Amino acid sequence: MMRAVMYLMAALSVMGLAFWAYQENYATQQAIKDVRRLHAQIGDAHERLGMLRAEWAYLNRPDRLIDLAEINFDRLGLLPLGPEAFGNIESIVYPLPDILPITDPIDIRSVTPGGGEDPL
Repeated sequence: MMRAVMYLMAALSVMGLAFWAYQENYATQQAIKDVRRLHAQIGDAHERLGMLRAEWAYLNRPDRLIDLAEINFDRLGLLPLGPEAFGNIESIVYPLPDILPITDPIDIRSVTPGGGEDPL
């Protein structure tokens, strides 16, 4: 009787583990499919990014921008940059550093010029 219960428990354990392994197998296969789909999406995004970078470089060609500035001069009033458009470094006003509070003052009235203490 005890042996039959043990065989039954072992058989149920094996079936439970088989069911668990079956579920894990399908979950793993689904995760692999998701990873492949994400890799494909990442590849598509890199492809689109490369295309957008090429388009940005094409649209920002200096000769094209010069032509656009000349065409829209009346509306925009853009002028070409020259050395006179930049300022001098001397004209920049830098902020002064903050003055820190005195936290440990030294009394110099009691110190003599020779380095010793005042005898008085």
